[in-house]
Amino acid sequence: MTCSTARNNRVLLLLVALIAACSCSKKPSPPDSEPATPRTAVTPKPTTALSDACRQHISDYHGHTRDGIDDSLRQEVADFQILVERALTYRAESIRLARRLKAEIRRGTPLSGSDLDALNSGMIAFIELRKIIYTVAEAHECWLDGDDSLFERVAISPQSRLKGVMLSVAAALVLYDNYLLAISIYEEDDKLRRFLNERDTGYDIGRAELATVTMSYNSATNRRRVRAALVFYEDRIAGQSPLFLQDDQAAYLDLLIKQSPSYHMTREFSPLFVIGNKLSFLRGITGDTLRNLTSSGVEIFSMVFGNSVGVIESRHGKLYDNRDVLGEVSASLAAGDVLLEKTPFRLTDRFIPGHWGHAAVWIGTEQELRRLAIWDHEVVQRYHEQILQGHAVVEALRSGVHLNKLDQFLNIDDLGVLRNTTLTEPQLADTIIRALRQVGKAYDFNFDIETTDKIVCSELVYVVHTNITWPTENTLGRETISPDHVASKALQPGPLHVTMLYHDGQNIRPPYERFKALISGATAL
Repeated sequence: MTCSTARNNRVLLLLVALIAACSCSKKPSPPDSEPATPRTAVTPKPTTALSDACRQHISDYHGHTRDGIDDSLRQEVADFQILVERALTYRAESIRLARRLKAEIRRGTPLSGSDLDALNSGMIAFIELRKIIYTVAEAHECWLDGDDSLFERVAISPQSRLKGVMLSVAAALVLYDNYLLAISIYEEDDKLRRFLNERDTGYDIGRAELATVTMSYNSATNRRRVRAALVFYEDRIAGQSPLFLQDDQAAYLDLLIKQSPSYHMTREFSPLFVIGNKLSFLRGITGDTLRNLTSSGVEIFSMVFGNSVGVIESRHGKLYDNRDVLGEVSASLAAGDVLLEKTPFRLTDRFIPGHWGHAAVWIGTEQELRRLAIWDHEVVQRYHEQILQGHAVVEALRSGVHLNKLDQFLNIDDLGVLRNTTLTEPQLADTIIRALRQVGKAYDFNFDIETTDKIVCSELVYVVHTNITWPTENTLGRETISPDHVASKALQPGPLHVTMLYHDGQNIRPPYERFKALISGATAL
């Protein structure tokens, strides 16, 4: 074995450990013993009184009144949403990195020291995040036991009880999904599997540490608890009135659970069967079951994580793959335009307040950039090849700021196109340069406009169109800007002009009144 081969395998081992750190524990436990992964829920059992620990948690964190419990639960979900953004950001970055590293290993290309450093740093961050999410997953375990009357006595309504259980279930599935991603990264690599459990003191990786993770993950006890929690959730959610999911946080948790790759696999294969049993070689069972899995047509990485997001989307957007819409939109766009989108089938729309869930900037075509006399600018030159291939949408995604094609962007239901009509040509040229300078930056899951090294979608518009005084909002001590804040500058007599609107897949002409109604919360005039 060459040095570069060993190094390549070690890099992927670190990548696996980076993501699997979300589920790791210090000491191995037998498969059917008390698991070290999150104790989301036990099998619901009859009980005549809440446990002392359960009462203490309710008293310490929720209080004794229904309003107090509802308010504290809303705060718990809000805090959890930030954690999910962090987890999904890391997941998107890991998926992107895994694809690149797998390709390099197939080519036999040596990997750089910066790859090792990035993996090691990410591992530390993942471990810290795992600890916090683990706590959320445990928080409402006892809420599964007993009937609703027990909880009514401590001012917890059936709806709040369900919401609390959904919070813990969602947190547990986030941890399961991170481990599922780790499995899928190396499940096709023959050489890597021989080195999975080697010790590496330089990266503080103990011998058999990944086997420890898998034994914990494979725990039959843990799978029974998760199954019980999912049964409780599915039974209760089916019996709720439509009003329950009109609550933005309940809708968010419901979508997060349903978009979980682990939950998706329970629907397709039976609860965690593929991961819990087919991948049991890490516990020392002989036989290349992974190869059999792949040859049977089950390729986990591409099936579950092929969308670069790390979640399962229930459908495509209503403008997706519509050549007529693509032609009409591309013909009407001008350099510097702001693009707004709504995708109710994605988590971001449930997390970000307001109608619009995402914003991007159109940098224009080669012809427009030549007219602005910036085609040969050093910043633009870096992206000549991509621009000539149709990449003209600058957008901040969880995997970072990218220059994407319009047809990729149009996997959406609603589209708003806003034009800054106050710019001179030199100002517009500077705007395009600023947009391209953002490409490659990391995603800002803290949504803080006062940081410039990381950026989120609406912050992109904030830092690019600098001649506009943008509205902001203080959230958890940070100044933030939402896509609806951006949209508000298109209300008359604002500096932005609405040039196009698609709503619910339909082209709205003229667009302004409907656009105004959407921002105010109405869906139709």
